[in-house]
Amino acid sequence: MLHYAIVFFIISIIAGVFGFTGISAATAGIAKLFFVIFLVLAVLAILAGVAGLHAL
Repeated sequence: MLHYAIVFFIISIIAGVFGFTGISAATAGIAKLFFVIFLVLAVLAILAGVAGLHAL
């Protein structure tokens, strides 16, 4: 899951290079949202693994 967070973070950086205009702004917003979502999910998965809760 962290892989997806990194991919979408890179997409948002590329969109930032293009100036956050038009379609780039929408792409950056979506990428930032997905980055945060997948980062939170990755942290939860890591914490569940450490706690021994493999059912998540």
